[in-house]
Amino acid sequence: MKNHHLVKQAVQQKKQKQLQKGKSGISWWQLSLIGIGSIIGAGFFLGTSLSIKTAGPAILFGYLIAGVTTYFVFSALAEMTINDPQLGSFRTYARKAYGHIGGFLSGWMYWLAGVLIMSSEIVALSTFTQFWFPDVSLWLFSIIYTVLGIGVNLLGAKNFGQIESIFAVIKLATLLAFIGFGALFVFGILPLEQTKVLAETGISDWFPQGVTGMWKGMIFIFFSFGGIAVVGVTASELKNKSDVAKAGKGLLVTLVAVYFFSLFFVFQLVNGNTIDEEASPFVTALTAFEIPYLDAIFNSIIISAAFSTMVGAFFSVTHVLVALAKDRDAPAFIKKVNKRGVATRALLVTTLALGISICFSFVLPDEVYEYVTTSAGVMLLLNWFIILASQVKLRPSYQSKTNTFKLVGFPYTSIIAMLVITIVIGGAFLDRAERIGVLISAAMIVLIIVCYQLFMWGRA
Repeated sequence: MKNHHLVKQAVQQKKQKQLQKGKSGISWWQLSLIGIGSIIGAGFFLGTSLSIKTAGPAILFGYLIAGVTTYFVFSALAEMTINDPQLGSFRTYARKAYGHIGGFLSGWMYWLAGVLIMSSEIVALSTFTQFWFPDVSLWLFSIIYTVLGIGVNLLGAKNFGQIESIFAVIKLATLLAFIGFGALFVFGILPLEQTKVLAETGISDWFPQGVTGMWKGMIFIFFSFGGIAVVGVTASELKNKSDVAKAGKGLLVTLVAVYFFSLFFVFQLVNGNTIDEEASPFVTALTAFEIPYLDAIFNSIIISAAFSTMVGAFFSVTHVLVALAKDRDAPAFIKKVNKRGVATRALLVTTLALGISICFSFVLPDEVYEYVTTSAGVMLLLNWFIILASQVKLRPSYQSKTNTFKLVGFPYTSIIAMLVITIVIGGAFLDRAERIGVLISAAMIVLIIVCYQLFMWGRA
């Protein structure tokens, strides 16, 4: 009987392996491409102007630190996703680790951060478009891009991953083309002349505002990696679950390398003092050369890249809101979807919140992007902190199981990442504009906690 049981168990395991092999899914490089499409957006193409203004060339070191920390966050979420697949992803893990309030807080922070990210993307898109129409008000472009984003989401979610992969290739190709152009110029292969006002280039002072300058700019640097949670969730769709580490390394190595070298050549092409938050540093650098339409073409590609990230964020936060409603953590009417599978009511609620956020651009047209980016960055980092803390607490629950997927160095790398996140948020208090952004995010968290108490009283 014992032998029969062992044979039966072996046959079942063989069948499971065959099913695993035949199971459809995505490869590790496809996951890396989806990640690149989700992450590279206005946070990098425009947000780097804020970090350059604050930190100067020292942001290059900041991107290395942020890249390593982001990999730890990705790996922590991927490890939980593979060992304990959950539809609610990080919200469910936060609830398992810290109770109902953990999932409630994580879900709503992600949604609010997503709304702020969309707002910053739309402001950035409007700023990029003003390159051609400098006399047109920012708010008009904001309305146009909001309507376009709603229209794309109303079409449904078909082939969303493929579309994001295509945009990922466009974004990567754009940055690689910029790096190639910079290399050709720096090594004297392209004998081009710069305008006199931008002639003093190169890196003479890595820390123009000292170490505190880089510390203050770290919040914007981390914002450039904001979409990593989407990749951690998508890791469950891998054909071979053990490829998650390979996908994460491929994604982060590619991102950090492209980020690092593209910004390095920005400093080689243009004087860093001429860069401000009103324009993309890449367009500013290309404007220094009298090459017809080069800056305009690059600006067009940046707009398409930022728009794809905005649409992706719209799609993501709308579905998170539906999931919150299904878990009774949001009003029940929000979870309804139409025949196309579009959650129109959740889309409407998200649009209203987005409209309120964009309206601040009328009141604070000069500072709004910095405020929104800081507050969105803080909310994202706090959500990362919850993901890491959940992984540390939940790891013992599956660590003793057989065939458990484990990543080397955890949970110690999660603890290191939580420490880095705490330091980065602390740096935001050193700058007045960033401090206001932190206070905005703090007010939102207080609002979430108050709403949680009201929800609990309503259920009682």
